[in-house]
Amino acid sequence: MRALRFLAVAAIGILAATNASAQQNAIKVGVILPLSGGAGPQGQHVTQAIQAMAAIINESGGVMGRPIEILSRDDESTPAVGVSRANDLISSGASVIIEGWNSPVALAMQPVINRAGILDITAFASADSILSGEGNPLAIRLNASNSQGGAAVAALIANKLKAKRIAFLTENDAYGNGTQESIEAELKRMNYAYEKVAEEKFPFNQSDFRIALTNVRAANPDATIAINANEGLGMPALIRQAKQSRLPGQLVAALGTVAPSVISVAGDAANGVMGVDIYFPNVEPFTSYEANKKFVAKTEEMFKYTPDKFMAVGAFALQVWAMAANELKTLDKEPLAKRIRGGSFKDTVFGDATFEANGQLKSRIYPFTVQDQKIVVDLAR
Repeated sequence: MRALRFLAVAAIGILAATNASAQQNAIKVGVILPLSGGAGPQGQHVTQAIQAMAAIINESGGVMGRPIEILSRDDESTPAVGVSRANDLISSGASVIIEGWNSPVALAMQPVINRAGILDITAFASADSILSGEGNPLAIRLNASNSQGGAAVAALIANKLKAKRIAFLTENDAYGNGTQESIEAELKRMNYAYEKVAEEKFPFNQSDFRIALTNVRAANPDATIAINANEGLGMPALIRQAKQSRLPGQLVAALGTVAPSVISVAGDAANGVMGVDIYFPNVEPFTSYEANKKFVAKTEEMFKYTPDKFMAVGAFALQVWAMAANELKTLDKEPLAKRIRGGSFKDTVFGDATFEANGQLKSRIYPFTVQDQKIVVDLAR
């Protein structure tokens, strides 16, 4: 008995030492997203998706034979807090930082992470200035840019809706104003004749749109374009209040602002909303991608939740970085950034993926309509 006890204690000691050794050997991946406030639910889901991808990578041997450890931080949707969290992760020894839910926070963090010599991957922030090179000369972004999203919304307005009287409900920051400018610039480039009958601006954290909607309603638009990156609170509230106000015409959401989580909060009011996006987990061609099927299954296994576009983008950020690091056998920022920028990767969550030379992921953008609280994608485009 004494011998058996000794063996059991020894085995526990060996296991503990092995786990401690693995933890010390782990490659630290920093993640900075809003985990509280209006965008908190989405940030939490994206963090979980990154953890699911980390599990897939670790099960396949990790990065250069080492496991990945995720260090998650809450930016509170505030630029100053985001900078503080970036400095925290830099001090913690992160080899790469995945960040950028909204553009003002991402733009504040970029130069801090760049000066530290750490690879910085912006997942969602879509302001065109993200890739200007000012904050980070080796910037990488996965979500579609304001210009790409603006062009897709403009095509929807002009080609499908043929709306002539257009109103804007626009988040008053780099993201919102840049998106509206891109939509209007594309409509002008298309020589599409329209009248801007109303324009209402609001801060990121606003959740009461009744006065703005009253003003838009009085203008009697054919289409109202909602540009609201607060998917946890602001966008669902805007959708519900638009329905309650009996807003005339078609409500069109900017790229990436309507996900299943938004629809679940908005409820029946979301039915009929139109938008555009780059990823849908259960629609072709994504259902044929082996990497996507594995990611969806792992996320559902670990968190009992089918991943949406936001989650897929977060997971893809980690996947592409790991693929580049395993290929080049390095964690150094510059060679990895140069491999990703202008490079192509096979068998990812997004299928075969290619980046522009400036670090922007090339994406096909699909229009959709919400029907019976589900996203119905128009694949004919």
